[in-house]
Amino acid sequence: MRISAAVFAGVAVLAAGLFWYENQQTQPPVAVVAQKPDAPQAVSPQTAITTSSTLEPVKPAPAPVADKSAEPQAVAQQPAPLPAPVEVTPAPKVADSEQTFTTLAPPPIDPNNPEDVMMVSRPAFVLRGQSSWDDGYSQLAGSFARLAGEAKALDIKVTGRAVAVFVETDDRGFRYEAVLPVAALPAQKPANWPSEMRLGATPEGKAIRFVHKGPYDEIDSTYEAITAYLDVKGIEAKETLIEEYINLGQESGDAAIEAYIYVQPNK
Repeated sequence: MRISAAVFAGVAVLAAGLFWYENQQTQPPVAVVAQKPDAPQAVSPQTAITTSSTLEPVKPAPAPVADKSAEPQAVAQQPAPLPAPVEVTPAPKVADSEQTFTTLAPPPIDPNNPEDVMMVSRPAFVLRGQSSWDDGYSQLAGSFARLAGEAKALDIKVTGRAVAVFVETDDRGFRYEAVLPVAALPAQKPANWPSEMRLGATPEGKAIRFVHKGPYDEIDSTYEAITAYLDVKGIEAKETLIEEYINLGQESGDAAIEAYIYVQPNK
């Protein structure tokens, strides 16, 4: 009975299983409906981080320190500085020896040859004097210096080279007029001038010009050449001779002396 009951129970279980299987084959499949995921819930910082007893709380990172040197600094606008005043340096005074003076006639084209020129008259201070031949250079230089001093005292500009007009000559010496061209003449002769000094003018008219270069002591050789030239050309000259000193030098033996010699023909 015990076996029969067990067999009966096993058959019953098998029959129930077959019935379920056949029932599943005849039933349509059940649709599986996908469920929407739950909407995300706001999580507080305290619950978002899982902590344990062995973890230390996370420290916030230190805030970056701003570099003040990199930040643009406000610069106060300063007014542009005024330019420094320009100091004007006066032009240096030019020594008389460096000034450009007007000569009695235009400069020679060829100093080695005589040439015909026309002397132009200009206002001048004139000083009469006389000298021996030996003292001729120093006497003339002293007269020119005296005339220049008078022009400076009167604040009148000297405009030309010193000129000597040989009025009369003989074996002992000569009489002369020292002539210094100036820009203008005063209205009348200064009261303190001596009788031998006067207001006048430089020589004028046609002339033949010769050039002497070298010591004044050697000027006689130049006059010998002038006499020879006049004889060859058959020119009769006036007795008055004119010397214009382009470079008066420092003494009679100065090789830097240069003079123009003017000879005026009688005709």
